[in-house]
Amino acid sequence: MTTTAQVNAVLRTPPASPAAAAAFFSASLAFHADVSDVAAAITADGEPGFVVLDSRSTASWDQGHVPGAVHLPTALIPEQAEQLLDKSVPVVTYCWGPGCNGATRAALALAQLGYQVKEMLGGFEYWVREGFPYETWEGPEKKAADPLTAPVDAEDCGC
Repeated sequence: MTTTAQVNAVLRTPPASPAAAAAFFSASLAFHADVSDVAAAITADGEPGFVVLDSRSTASWDQGHVPGAVHLPTALIPEQAEQLLDKSVPVVTYCWGPGCNGATRAALALAQLGYQVKEMLGGFEYWVREGFPYETWEGPEKKAADPLTAPVDAEDCGC
Protein backbone atom coordinates (compact mmCIF):
# COMPACT_ATOMS: atom_id res chain seq x y z
CA MET A 1 0.00 0.00 0.00
CA THR A 2 1.40 3.38 -0.97
CA THR A 3 0.38 6.68 0.51
CA THR A 4 0.71 10.06 -1.05
CA ALA A 5 1.95 12.75 1.30
CA GLN A 6 -0.47 15.63 1.54
CA VAL A 7 1.16 19.04 1.19
CA ASN A 8 -0.34 21.65 3.47
CA ALA A 9 -1.63 24.95 2.15
CA VAL A 10 1.46 26.80 3.40
CA LEU A 11 3.86 24.73 1.33
CA ARG A 12 1.56 23.93 -1.62
CA THR A 13 3.33 26.80 -3.36
CA PRO A 14 7.00 26.46 -2.42
CA PRO A 15 8.78 29.40 -0.78
CA ALA A 16 10.74 31.71 -3.04
CA SER A 17 14.47 31.34 -3.29
CA PRO A 18 16.44 33.31 -0.70
CA ALA A 19 17.60 35.75 -3.40
CA ALA A 20 14.05 36.33 -4.67
CA ALA A 21 12.79 36.73 -1.10
CA ALA A 22 15.53 39.26 -0.30
CA ALA A 23 14.65 41.29 -3.42
CA PHE A 24 10.93 41.23 -2.59
CA PHE A 25 11.30 42.22 1.06
CA SER A 26 13.85 44.90 0.24
CA ALA A 27 11.43 46.37 -2.29
CA SER A 28 8.61 46.19 0.25
CA LEU A 29 10.61 48.29 2.71
CA ALA A 30 11.21 50.86 -0.04
CA PHE A 31 7.44 51.27 -0.40
CA HIS A 32 6.20 50.94 3.19
CA ALA A 33 6.84 52.48 6.60
CA ASP A 34 5.74 51.10 9.95
CA VAL A 35 3.54 53.20 12.29
CA SER A 36 6.05 52.82 15.13
CA ASP A 37 8.96 53.90 12.94
CA VAL A 38 7.05 56.95 11.70
CA ALA A 39 6.12 57.90 15.29
CA ALA A 40 9.72 57.50 16.49
CA ALA A 41 11.06 59.60 13.62
CA ILE A 42 8.62 62.49 14.05
CA THR A 43 9.02 62.64 17.83
CA ALA A 44 12.83 62.45 17.82
CA ASP A 45 14.94 65.57 18.01
CA GLY A 46 15.48 67.18 14.62
CA GLU A 47 13.66 66.87 11.34
CA PRO A 48 12.51 63.38 10.35
CA GLY A 49 13.42 63.93 6.70
CA PHE A 50 9.89 63.28 5.44
CA VAL A 51 6.40 64.74 5.64
CA VAL A 52 3.34 62.75 6.73
CA LEU A 53 0.25 63.14 4.54
CA ASP A 54 -3.30 62.31 5.61
CA SER A 55 -5.24 61.47 2.44
CA ARG A 56 -8.70 61.21 4.05
CA SER A 57 -11.71 63.52 3.96
CA THR A 58 -12.03 66.65 6.09
CA ALA A 59 -14.57 64.92 8.36
CA SER A 60 -12.09 62.08 8.92
CA TRP A 61 -9.23 64.54 9.53
CA ASP A 62 -11.35 66.37 12.12
CA GLN A 63 -12.13 63.07 13.86
CA GLY A 64 -8.40 62.49 14.37
CA HIS A 65 -5.04 62.74 12.61
CA VAL A 66 -1.31 62.32 13.16
CA PRO A 67 0.17 65.46 14.76
CA GLY A 68 2.04 67.56 12.22
CA ALA A 69 0.54 65.74 9.23
CA VAL A 70 -0.46 67.61 6.09
CA HIS A 71 -4.11 67.16 5.12
CA LEU A 72 -4.60 66.54 1.42
CA PRO A 73 -7.47 64.28 0.32
CA THR A 74 -6.48 61.96 -2.51
CA ALA A 75 -8.86 63.55 -5.01
CA LEU A 76 -7.16 66.93 -4.50
CA ILE A 77 -3.56 65.74 -4.91
CA PRO A 78 -3.24 66.55 -8.65
CA GLU A 79 -4.31 70.17 -8.19
CA GLN A 80 -2.91 70.99 -4.73
CA ALA A 81 0.19 68.85 -4.05
CA GLU A 82 2.65 71.37 -5.47
CA GLN A 83 1.33 74.14 -3.19
CA LEU A 84 1.65 71.96 -0.05
CA LEU A 85 4.60 69.63 -0.66
CA ASP A 86 8.25 69.97 -1.64
CA LYS A 87 9.31 67.37 -4.22
CA SER A 88 12.73 67.10 -2.57
CA VAL A 89 11.16 65.81 0.68
CA PRO A 90 9.82 62.23 0.79
CA VAL A 91 6.14 61.83 1.66
CA VAL A 92 4.59 59.13 3.88
CA THR A 93 0.89 58.67 3.16
CA TYR A 94 -1.78 57.22 5.42
CA CYS A 95 -5.51 56.63 5.37
CA TRP A 96 -7.87 54.85 7.81
CA GLY A 97 -6.19 51.49 8.18
CA PRO A 98 -5.30 48.17 6.64
CA GLY A 99 -8.80 47.70 5.23
CA CYS A 100 -8.55 50.91 3.19
CA ASN A 101 -6.42 51.50 0.11
CA GLY A 102 -6.72 55.29 0.19
CA ALA A 103 -3.08 55.72 1.21
CA THR A 104 -2.05 53.51 -1.70
CA ARG A 105 -4.08 55.62 -4.14
CA ALA A 106 -2.59 58.79 -2.65
CA ALA A 107 0.93 57.37 -2.92
CA LEU A 108 0.30 56.47 -6.55
CA ALA A 109 -0.99 59.96 -7.35
CA LEU A 110 2.05 61.55 -5.70
CA ALA A 111 4.50 59.20 -7.42
CA GLN A 112 2.92 60.05 -10.77
CA LEU A 113 3.60 63.72 -9.98
CA GLY A 114 7.27 63.00 -9.25
CA TYR A 115 7.28 62.70 -5.43
CA GLN A 116 9.25 60.12 -3.46
CA VAL A 117 6.63 58.32 -1.42
CA LYS A 118 6.00 55.52 1.07
CA GLU A 119 2.77 54.24 2.57
CA MET A 120 2.37 53.98 6.36
CA LEU A 121 1.21 50.43 7.09
CA GLY A 122 -1.76 50.28 9.45
CA GLY A 123 -2.84 53.86 8.81
CA PHE A 124 -4.56 55.99 11.39
CA GLU A 125 -6.19 52.94 12.99
CA TYR A 126 -2.86 51.47 14.05
CA TRP A 127 -1.49 54.87 15.01
CA VAL A 128 -4.25 55.08 17.63
CA ARG A 129 -4.15 51.37 18.53
CA GLU A 130 -0.43 51.58 19.25
CA GLY A 131 -1.09 54.40 21.71
CA PHE A 132 0.45 57.32 19.85
CA PRO A 133 -1.00 60.79 20.44
CA TYR A 134 -3.28 62.26 17.81
CA GLU A 135 -5.14 65.50 17.22
CA THR A 136 -8.86 66.12 16.69
CA TRP A 137 -10.83 69.26 15.95
CA GLU A 138 -11.26 69.50 19.74
CA GLY A 139 -7.55 69.14 20.55
CA PRO A 140 -4.96 66.48 21.45
CA GLU A 141 -6.04 62.92 22.30
CA LYS A 142 -4.33 59.68 23.26
CA LYS A 143 -5.63 56.19 24.02
CA ALA A 144 -3.92 53.36 25.81
CA ALA A 145 -2.02 51.00 23.54
CA ASP A 146 -3.82 47.86 22.45
CA PRO A 147 -1.71 44.96 23.82
CA LEU A 148 -2.37 43.03 20.60
CA THR A 149 -0.60 45.69 18.52
CA ALA A 150 2.02 47.22 20.83
CA PRO A 151 4.14 46.08 23.78
CA VAL A 152 2.63 46.86 27.17
CA ASP A 153 5.82 47.39 29.19
CA ALA A 154 8.44 48.31 26.59
CA GLU A 155 9.42 51.24 24.39
CA ASP A 156 9.30 49.17 21.20
CA CYS A 157 8.46 45.68 20.01
CA GLY A 158 12.05 44.75 19.25
CA CYS A 159 11.43 44.08 15.60
